[in-house]
Amino acid sequence: MSDTPRFPDLAEASVFVTGGGSGIGAAVTEAFLRQGARVAFIGRSDATAFCDRMAELHGRRPLFVQGDITDTAALRAALARAAESHGPVGVLVNNAADDTRHATLDVTEQDWDRAQAINLKAYFFACQAVIAGMRQAGGGAIVNFTSISYMIGNAGYPAYVTANSGINGMTRALAREFGPDGIRVNALAPGWVMTPRQRELWVTEAALEAHLDRQCLKTPLAPEDITGGVLFLASDASRMMTGQALAIDGGVVTTG
Repeated sequence: MSDTPRFPDLAEASVFVTGGGSGIGAAVTEAFLRQGARVAFIGRSDATAFCDRMAELHGRRPLFVQGDITDTAALRAALARAAESHGPVGVLVNNAADDTRHATLDVTEQDWDRAQAINLKAYFFACQAVIAGMRQAGGGAIVNFTSISYMIGNAGYPAYVTANSGINGMTRALAREFGPDGIRVNALAPGWVMTPRQRELWVTEAALEAHLDRQCLKTPLAPEDITGGVLFLASDASRMMTGQALAIDGGVVTTG
């Protein structure tokens, strides 16, 4: 990633990433560190080793707050700690999600509520928590990860697909409400990204081949393929872009 584009306005920016210690989130955290940003993230699993590696590689250690984003009080506390350490959050990246496969007829009320808590509710309350600081600063950028799953109507995880559609509605509503405050809110929809979790649980040769048949570009997506879009949406390079959904999926879906 030595040729990562540079966005000068992101240097020293206060950035918060949910789920920023693994998978796509870890790539996002590293991408912002490369820009010289001050990065904090929340995650359930211990990310000390990851933070050690980032400090060694980039001379900057991200602030890791261990916690569960479905615990709204803990999420708010993590965001407050980030603001205390790095200044008011100017860039929020809602990345954490759970795309565990499930069948419609097997979903219980508890399953449904947990899926929405992880994949939608936490996004809303993270956005809510940073608005005051962004208003005071004269603006900010929020990037909400969604998924192309709702665009193509994927079967196999209906609660997740529903939440991702909701993320897009929420993104547009918040963009409209807080645009006058200089706060931009956009969504980013990755395709099937080959994270360690995906490879361990769901990637088979046949499944990957079938998916690549749907892509215009015939190369599997890596986490690093998503980070450029995140940096763009977070930076002044997209200063007049809000309420939009940017798909990075190798060309499975088309927009416009």
